[in-house]
Amino acid sequence: MRAIASLLGRDLRLALRLGGGGGIGIAFFVLTVLLIPLGVGPETATLARIAGGVLWIAALLAALLSLDRIFQADFEDGSLDQLMLSPLALEQVVLAKCIAHWLTTGLPMALIAPLLGVMLQLPESALPALVIGMALGTPALSLIGAIGAAITVGVRRGGLLLSILVLPLYIPTLIFGARAVEQALLDLSPWPSLGLLAALTLFAAALAPFAAAAALRINTR
Repeated sequence: MRAIASLLGRDLRLALRLGGGGGIGIAFFVLTVLLIPLGVGPETATLARIAGGVLWIAALLAALLSLDRIFQADFEDGSLDQLMLSPLALEQVVLAKCIAHWLTTGLPMALIAPLLGVMLQLPESALPALVIGMALGTPALSLIGAIGAAITVGVRRGGLLLSILVLPLYIPTLIFGARAVEQALLDLSPWPSLGLLAALTLFAAALAPFAAAAALRINTR
């Protein structure tokens, strides 16, 4: 546990440094949402209707921006080889890196989302569904993204390939996250969609460390 905590702290420090990718994703998330009223107009009903989908799409794109940093920087400076030779299982290394990615991207987006939702005229009754959905769904973005990042590690300018691989896998999270907000807007229970979001995250947590570790072993031989 001490080794995992040390690795987690190291990745958090690297992500929070200038150019580390953590702040860039959050800035992109905020700016994307801020531009929406300029494009679709200030009508309250229109903004409220599309707010859930807009916030989730912005979250998906923001998460994509920093996915390549999960393994690529360590691959380039040789740290990944050292981590693979460490006493930690590679699956534990992957899981620690996923947690660090979520703490610097998904969690801040979940905390900022209510403010952006209010700006998009989202009613207060739908804000809990938005926040809970973001908290439950964004870990899946980091876990699924880690698989794509491991597959493309070592590929020069692999960001586009990574996006093509990962975006289709993000679709269920997008659907259920936006659906939960829509159900709250219609005074329906959002818990079925939120439960499916939690199930997706748990499934990704069970699969992603092993799939990403296998991809890393293949690509670093």
